[in-house]
Amino acid sequence: MSRIAYVNGRYLRQRDASVHIEDRGYQFADGIYEVCGVRGGKLMDEALHLERMQRSLGELRIALPVPLPALRHILREVVRRNRLSNGMVYFQITRGVSPRDHPFPPASVRPALVVTAKRLNEARVALAVEKGVAVVTMPDLRWARRDIKSVALLPNILAKQAAREAGAYEAWLVDKDGFVTEGSSTNAWIVDSEGRLITRPAGPDILNGVTRRVLVEAARLEGIELVERPFTPEEAKAAREAFVSASSAIIIPVVRIDGEPVGNAAPGSTTLRLREAYGRVAVLS
Repeated sequence: MSRIAYVNGRYLRQRDASVHIEDRGYQFADGIYEVCGVRGGKLMDEALHLERMQRSLGELRIALPVPLPALRHILREVVRRNRLSNGMVYFQITRGVSPRDHPFPPASVRPALVVTAKRLNEARVALAVEKGVAVVTMPDLRWARRDIKSVALLPNILAKQAAREAGAYEAWLVDKDGFVTEGSSTNAWIVDSEGRLITRPAGPDILNGVTRRVLVEAARLEGIELVERPFTPEEAKAAREAFVSASSAIIIPVVRIDGEPVGNAAPGSTTLRLREAYGRVAVLS
């Protein structure tokens, strides 16, 4: 069947969907996005995604294009029309269509909304969880407000591509002080020799991932000590375990960093335990 997208009030075959050439998302990356996981046809942690979406919009002073109840309906309708069981729904809001000029357009310009859906490559995720993946480290060249889920992702794209060309799954970005911030599209975690879970605290240096927030709660319920502080690539290489988290795949074990093995170079017990615990904490709606 054809994939179905929602674009500014219309449900269209994705191959027929389009946005205006003067949409400010295209011209300036003047917009935000969210990616909500779908499991069994239901949205995962929708309330947390919508909360973060509203925060990002507020920081950029972009209005909601539709009321929240309408947006919730649109998300579910896109899932339904695509007959999506396991995958993700992507929604993007930009400041709208206006002649190209750096200042904000008049308040009468309505923000633009696009929603698409994508199936999860479950076999690929399962293999990554079973075998673990490699990451490489590189300098963090992004802007200073990474807590806003902006569509301006060029440094992330370059980092991800560099990782793929190096044969790695992900790039871990390192700040000017030598500490890991996060991955190009994931949050970064390690488990130290004492079994403590360590990840960088939320703030403008990282995107406070929804999966990250749920894992913090899962760790608490599992009795796993959580330490929110920066860590270096050297500390990560010497850790007992490492992993990345994201809404698309929840947790993926990291078994090599810059070519060096982490622990015994296999997915760790704490990592797999947290992945299982996530399913008991995540909210489906």
